[in-house]
Amino acid sequence: VQLVESGGGLVQAGGSLRLSCAFSEIPSDDYAIGWFRQAPEKEREGVSAITRLEGATYYTDSVAGRFTISRDNAKNTVYLQMNSLKPEDTAVYYCACGPRVSGYNVGTTWRVAEEYDYWGQGTQVTVSS
Repeated sequence: VQLVESGGGLVQAGGSLRLSCAFSEIPSDDYAIGWFRQAPEKEREGVSAITRLEGATYYTDSVAGRFTISRDNAKNTVYLQMNSLKPEDTAVYYCACGPRVSGYNVGTTWRVAEEYDYWGQGTQVTVSS
């Protein structure tokens, strides 16, 4: 399974970026694609996730209302539209696939990096003040 992120870059505060995560076929009927980010000297943080079958979406509080996750199942691609960006959003953003992140426990496991089995290489997002 391979995941490839794109769309990162440098943007001024208040601006927007759209990240894409293209992935190969997933050997599972259901799974979640999650977006995580890691800033220097900080732990990796779950930002958002979307499930394949139901399309249920999840956001961490700091991005709710500003970021929108969406999917195109036909293209095996998940997007993260990031609006009203802030300097504190600066980080390397990773997408990940979690075949075990499904079912009744998604509400708690979607943000846990250890629940994801496959990871992309990351894309840098830098927001200047």
